Amino acid sequence: MPRLSQKKLISVIIALLAFLFIKITSPKPVIKTAINNNTYIVKRVIDGDTIELTNKQIVRYIGVDTPELHHPKKPVQCFASAAAEFNRKLVEGKTVELEKDVSETDKYKRLLRYVYVVNESSPSAKIFVNKKLVEEGYASTATFPPDVRFAELFRTTQQEAMNNNKGLWKSCKN
Repeated sequence: MPRLSQKKLISVIIALLAFLFIKITSPKPVIKTAINNNTYIVKRVIDGDTIELTNKQIVRYIGVDTPELHHPKKPVQCFASAAAEFNRKLVEGKTVELEKDVSETDKYKRLLRYVYVVNESSPSAKIFVNKKLVEEGYASTATFPPDVRFAELFRTTQQEAMNNNKGLWKSCKN
């Protein structure tokens, strides 16, 4: 009987070693950069209105402008760090959908897009990031034709944020 147990023990050890060998030597999974044609994962937040995707593309949000954080000729503006942090909490590491208006890129070759955070448990419940930044007072409207699809929505949303003294409208009196 002890000999049979020893054979089983050796078999278990061999199986375990084989499993570990396969686990260690098998290729690592590739991180998805694009889930479908317009859905991506945010690698990092650059500032309040600009992100980098895992495929290394830089995206500038359409229709909104947050205070400058990394401008070569301007100091950090009031509420810039708060806007960047709010944006980070909204999108960094998360799945987002990108929606184009008319223009593909800006003069800096950044993609121009409306951005929506996808709720993994309920994909139809999305957060419209551009609007959310304006709504909470982290961004003001910045309309540059021909990309004007949500200009009126952003304008009315900004007026509400101003009326409610939200975010930069409270903290950054000019």
